[in-house]
Amino acid sequence: CGLLRHRPGAGGAYWVDSQQKRYVPVKGDHVIGIVTAKAGDVFRLDVGGSEPASLSYLAFEGATKRNRPNVQVGDLIYGQFVVANKDMEPEMVCIDSSGKSSGMGIIGQDGFLFKVSLGLIRKLLAPKCEIIQELSQLYPFELVIGMNGRIWVKAKTVQQTLIIVNILEACEFMTAEQRKQALAKLSGN
Repeated sequence: CGLLRHRPGAGGAYWVDSQQKRYVPVKGDHVIGIVTAKAGDVFRLDVGGSEPASLSYLAFEGATKRNRPNVQVGDLIYGQFVVANKDMEPEMVCIDSSGKSSGMGIIGQDGFLFKVSLGLIRKLLAPKCEIIQELSQLYPFELVIGMNGRIWVKAKTVQQTLIIVNILEACEFMTAEQRKQALAKLSGN
């Protein structure tokens, strides 16, 4: 049960906006996966779907048979689905069509990973989203947002990181005005 939404424009996509809990892989989606196993030349990643995704060691910028990426079980990987359909195992890559990483790859160890609803992810990734802009005026931070409901954030201190996490989690249930008031209190204005 949910609302049918439409994104106007050339690639006008339709989707059902619901409070679904389990992510369903979609070709082209950028997601955050957790490496659960190494099996030969392939890594297995938990992406929050019903089955793990695969990622070849060659699917990284500059990777060759001799120059393999240093990926360990437990690492966080930001990548994109190249195969995602109900008949095949989802397959990820960490390179774009020209072989560049374009921000994809292993995510730093010392950040904070948390889950939010898929609805909030779409809100944060919307072109005119003010939430991230407003947060960036509070503290400098790094942010990775996966379409699978996972967000990784890292600020200068653990305290600043957790404040950003709390604001992002609360954003789903706040009006723009409530958010602005909360941020004003934090920044001392």
